[in-house]
Amino acid sequence: MSNTTTWTVTGMTCGHCVASVTEEIQEIAGVTDVAITLDSGLVTVTSEDPLDRAAVDAAVREAGYVLA
Repeated sequence: MSNTTTWTVTGMTCGHCVASVTEEIQEIAGVTDVAITLDSGLVTVTSEDPLDRAAVDAAVREAGYVLA
């Protein structure tokens, strides 16, 4: 069964930003899909199991952005 969680990421301004955040989040074990809406900063992550917010926060920070 998949789990879907949505967070807001601040600081993204372009497609490259979206690609960077997507790439980092996809490296988290169990993540199966990442969908980002640039205008709102909404990041929807689908995973095999519930994700730890700290893991997502670390991935977003690695990309250079902030999880709201």
